[in-house]
Amino acid sequence: MYAILDIETTGGQFNEEGITEIAIYKFDGHEVVDQFISLVNPEKPIQPFVVKLTGINNAMLRSAPKFYEVAKRIIEITQDCIVVAHNSSFDYRILRTEFSRLGYDYIRPTLCTVELSQKLIPGQPSYSLGKLVRSLGIPVADRHRASGDAMATVKLFKMLLAKDVAKEILISSIKAEIKKGLTPKLLDIVESMPTKTGIYYIHNEKGDLIYIGKSKNIKKRINQHFTGTSGKSKKIQREVFAVTYEETGSELIALLKESEEIKINKPIYNRSQRKTIFQYALYVEKDENGYLALKVQKADGRKKEITSFTSIQEGKNMLFKITAEHQLCQKINGLYETKNGCFQLKIKECNGACLGKENPEDYNQRVEEFIQEMKFENNNMVIIDRGRSIEERSAVLIENGIYKGYCFFDLNYQVSNIEILKNIIIPMQNNRDTKTIIQGYLRRNKVMRILKF
Repeated sequence: MYAILDIETTGGQFNEEGITEIAIYKFDGHEVVDQFISLVNPEKPIQPFVVKLTGINNAMLRSAPKFYEVAKRIIEITQDCIVVAHNSSFDYRILRTEFSRLGYDYIRPTLCTVELSQKLIPGQPSYSLGKLVRSLGIPVADRHRASGDAMATVKLFKMLLAKDVAKEILISSIKAEIKKGLTPKLLDIVESMPTKTGIYYIHNEKGDLIYIGKSKNIKKRINQHFTGTSGKSKKIQREVFAVTYEETGSELIALLKESEEIKINKPIYNRSQRKTIFQYALYVEKDENGYLALKVQKADGRKKEITSFTSIQEGKNMLFKITAEHQLCQKINGLYETKNGCFQLKIKECNGACLGKENPEDYNQRVEEFIQEMKFENNNMVIIDRGRSIEERSAVLIENGIYKGYCFFDLNYQVSNIEILKNIIIPMQNNRDTKTIIQGYLRRNKVMRILKF
């Protein structure tokens, strides 16, 4: 749990500043679950330049509560939370100073979104809150007021959590939970999971990731892990301490995130997925009669593949479908062994290439058309699909045939302006797995729209 906050002060000499306004949003990693916003009477005058900056003047604060009157609420809302702020050393120092004046030692773990942004969104011209959120297309209202700046920090932090593919932020929060020494029951973990699409992370008692998975129904899938009788399920049941999750809305993004994060984090019970899950591939070769034959074979990095599959059966099923859709020949594609015509010819869905009745040039043209459909080369497109909420959409960016990453957006200009889109994109690795995942998903599913640029 995170307490994302912003504080406005009177200005003045170091450690003599007073709080004029405070906003705290309690954030569970997915949504704001509680909030506290208040003006505060600092019992000292505000510096004139601060009045111009924030619009808060001495008259506005005369009837506002003094800090000792809101101190209890601040302690309550930040209890068991990591304090998050943009330049947290400033806000945390101010809070500790105010509490020390009351004789209370206020201690909380902290995270700084300036430092996180510099690490996860490198190359920005400025990391001041206003300029950073503007470059990322994050809307901000009431700039230099605590509530507006704190809400902008919430949106920025949500983006940073998504960009943190190594899950350092997530693991640090789990380790903070472990220090409390509470061991959750499996049933309680299942009940806390959503019934939505996304990625889930299973942690052991050290906070380390032991399994990463994806599901269209996270709660159902976690329940299967906890009630399963396989060797892997029983090991997970024995070792699990906590389960965290990240909603994606889009199943395509869940598939892409799962593939990348398993390779980066290498959880012990994802052994088979650490390298590639696509062991078979589709290749094209010319037969002795001059026809282009599509063949499913064991993946070979020395040969140029069209697409790849997790199993030979999945490959053959897809090849049957491709053969039918493009009026190709089952015999030429190695799906029907016969010395005569193929089965498709008997039902008049093959033009007779298996018996040499169709010109190889005409047949090969249909094969080439299929191969072109499958190619990403020189493709520039944004795949837009559902997001994590009704108001939100997801975007997957492919530039010059290379998968660049994904993002979530709720403002159209974030996608139509390609430069802003590149700033908010969560960068991901481009490899044969990601290409196959995208190809396969677009083959099997309808997306909201595809923007070409």
